[in-house]
Formats: sequence, C-alpha cells, structure tokens
Amino acid sequence: METFIFILIVLVASILQTSTGFGFSILATPFLLFLFEPLEAIQLNLLLSLVISSVLILKIRQDIDLGILKRFVIGSTVALPVGILIFALLDMRQLKLGIGLFLLAVTILLLFNFRIALTKSKDLVVGGISGALTASIGMPGPPILVYFSGADTLKEKVRATTLAFYLFIYSTSLIIQVLFVGTAKSIWVAGGYGLPIVVVGLFLGQRLFNRINQTAFRFIMYAILLITGVYLLVENWPY
Repeated sequence: METFIFILIVLVASILQTSTGFGFSILATPFLLFLFEPLEAIQLNLLLSLVISSVLILKIRQDIDLGILKRFVIGSTVALPVGILIFALLDMRQLKLGIGLFLLAVTILLLFNFRIALTKSKDLVVGGISGALTASIGMPGPPILVYFSGADTLKEKVRATTLAFYLFIYSTSLIIQVLFVGTAKSIWVAGGYGLPIVVVGLFLGQRLFNRINQTAFRFIMYAILLITGVYLLVENWPY
C-alpha cells in the first residue's frame, strides 16, 4: 500500500509540475511526510523536482524569459540569508499561517481580475521573496505564481522561466542541506525508484500542457494557490 501511495504521489505531482511549471513541492511534500521522515521527504522532493526541471528545460529553453530569470536569481541570492534568519528567529507556524492567509486573499483578488504589471524592480522583489521563502519554509513557488498570474503571462513563458529558476533555487537548497544537515542513503534509493514514475509523469504532463488553453492554465494556477493557502492554514492553525 505504501508503494502504491508513493507511485501515485510522484505521478500526479510530476504531471502537475510538467504541465504548469509549478506544484510538485506543493502537492508532493505534505503526502511524502506520511511515508518518510521530514528530512527525507524534503530532500526527495528537491531531487525529483530537479530531475523534472533538468529534463524539461532542454526542450522548452527557447520560451525562457532570460531577463526575468536573471532578476529572479539575483533577488533570491540576496534574500537567501534573510530566509535563514527568518527560519532561525521567527515562529514557523505563525509565519506559514500568515503566508496561507495572504495567498487566499491574493487569489480572491486575482479571481476578480486584479492585475500586476511585470517590471524589472518587481522581478527582483519577487525573486527575493521566493529566495527568502525557500530558505525559511522550502516553498519558492507561491510569490512567482502570484506574480505571473496577476500579469496573465503566457503559459509557455510561465512554465519555462519557472522551471529554469527552480533549477537554480532547488539545486542551491539541496547542496546547502546536504552540506549542513546531511543526507541519507534511503533518499537516493527512493529517488531512483521514483525516476521511472517521473518519466511517465513527464510524458502525460506534456500532453496535458498541449491540450490546455491560456484560460484553463490560469485557473489551474489559481487552484494551486488556493490549495497551497488552505494547506498552510489547516496545517498551522492553532488548536
């Protein structure tokens, strides 16, 4: 039963990540925590996300907005130490609760056609917030998802630019974790078992991406934001 659940988690998360550029960590990490210790679940998520991004980026690199990507990388690099300080000083439950409330509020605004203009300064800020969140709670995606959703960015650019950024931020996070926290053989063994499932998810996710239009893609992003916000609220609400 645990093997079946593992296959299902990785398959669905891979399809989502391949078709949108988002979602693997949002969907997979909470469920992987039922099967693995926290360190194993987080590093397995980073490892499989890197595999998906590495494979896909070769095919869709022409859709990357290199200017936005560069500013995301600069902003996140500057803000990574801030995220580490947040992790060390703030209560994580309260931080995640606040982020969950923020995501739900922003998603409601987006549903009512609230729009954001893409600018160079905003690229740096969004990259910075993403870097800080990566170092503090391991979730780089929400600020980028909000930003691109608010700008109604073309789905090809969203997916390619996001996956390229993930290559940087996830590889950096994995290296930091391995160096300062350590790793375990079970993580790499489970990652090896997950690779064939990821390949199937890549194939199915690409087919899904080719079939969804811009409007459907936008509402999938809204759904991911809502799921993330609700998950953070339920997981961290004071009882």
